[in-house]
Amino acid sequence: MDDAAKVMIAVTFFTSVAYSISAIARATVAHKKEERRLEGESVPQLTEARLARIEQAVDAIALEVERISEGQRFTTRLLSEHNQMLPKAAPRQLTSNTPT
Repeated sequence: MDDAAKVMIAVTFFTSVAYSISAIARATVAHKKEERRLEGESVPQLTEARLARIEQAVDAIALEVERISEGQRFTTRLLSEHNQMLPKAAPRQLTSNTPT
């Protein structure tokens, strides 16, 4: 083999090694960026889960408040009907001790 062929083989070899190292480095950097992005998103996922639990608790509270208000309406209606069934008392004349 002559010297030009040896130089061409060496250049090709080192170029392919450099290209491979460059590709590996780019992949590593991209992987690290993706890991950081996923770490950044894990907090919002925790926040989403927490907000979902809070929403569920608020819905349960709203249901209980609705039940309480329905019971209050029912009691008020019963008292109102009970008062309508009672005989009306004759109006009383109020006496006054103050001179007129």
